[in-house]
Amino acid sequence: MIRPRFRMEGPSDIWVAEVSQSLPDTTFRLLAGAPLESRTLELGEVVGPNPEAALEALAAHDSIVSLERLYVDADRGLTKYETTEQGLFTFLGETSLPPEFPLTVQQGAMEFNVTASREQFTALGERLDASPLRYELLSVTHSESADGVLTARQRECLDVALRGGYFEVPRESTLADIADELGVGKSTVSVTLRRATNRIVDWFLLATDDRPLDS
Repeated sequence: MIRPRFRMEGPSDIWVAEVSQSLPDTTFRLLAGAPLESRTLELGEVVGPNPEAALEALAAHDSIVSLERLYVDADRGLTKYETTEQGLFTFLGETSLPPEFPLTVQQGAMEFNVTASREQFTALGERLDASPLRYELLSVTHSESADGVLTARQRECLDVALRGGYFEVPRESTLADIADELGVGKSTVSVTLRRATNRIVDWFLLATDDRPLDS
């Protein structure tokens, strides 16, 4: 199984993005959540210099139907609430991956882990690549080979680039050459190659974490 950790910008119109961006010194943590028929029941924690203000901002958001304060002190607040937003569960549900708690959000950026098979990891990568939201693969741990690190599209693009000498010095092909062979735009090739190489570097550094790199 593969256990990646992602950082992803949240859609600007969801409550946690709006509220966390208005309170940049506060961290919002989703400790548990369950989708209901038309709402989501969540247990959340806020950590920062003014948790009282953070809970008030949360309660005032249009998507929050009800909120119960469970605990508040000088730098931490715990709350249970219902929201009409189900975007996170819908997003992960499309890849058959349940969310792993806690999920952390600060200044509109969400960090989360998933545990996935190679096929699920590939599907999630393709879903993220197709999303207009920016994301970053922070880490990946696994007990398998590197086969599941790249999506099928990233592997195809990387293979064409490698065979064409794109990584040679000097380069023997260009982004335009790769784009022509794949039948896609040059900007698509650029983004796909960048994400593929980032994933490979992340995987390699984690896989060799206890071994020195050759100079």
